[in-house]
Amino acid sequence: QVQLAESGGGSVESGGSLRLSCSISGHIYTIGCLGWFRQAPGKEREGIARVNSAGGATYEDSVRGRFTISQNNARNTLILQMDSLKPEDTAMYYCAASQWFDASDPVNYNYWGQGTQVTVSS
Repeated sequence: QVQLAESGGGSVESGGSLRLSCSISGHIYTIGCLGWFRQAPGKEREGIARVNSAGGATYEDSVRGRFTISQNNARNTLILQMDSLKPEDTAMYYCAASQWFDASDPVNYNYWGQGTQVTVSS
């Protein structure tokens, strides 16, 4: 149906930057919104940023002003530019696709990538 694959994770010092990329393939026409999520050990998965079907972006408060989500016109690439990284940003990061126009709850996302690890040291 739809396949997602993240890349670009790694280790960086506090204050540094990383650029995550999500490659999207398959039945892209079925996708409504696209989002980035993260999950740290012992914590619930949380939405970081998303773009709805019209291209409108929404950010979680903790990353607003530091992270930027973008997509290409073909909607087969989703980017998360992460600047001014903090140790609390350390987590496994996932991209996901939903059939809905817009969705914030992970339950409403139908397809997920395998995740890419981001580690930020002090």
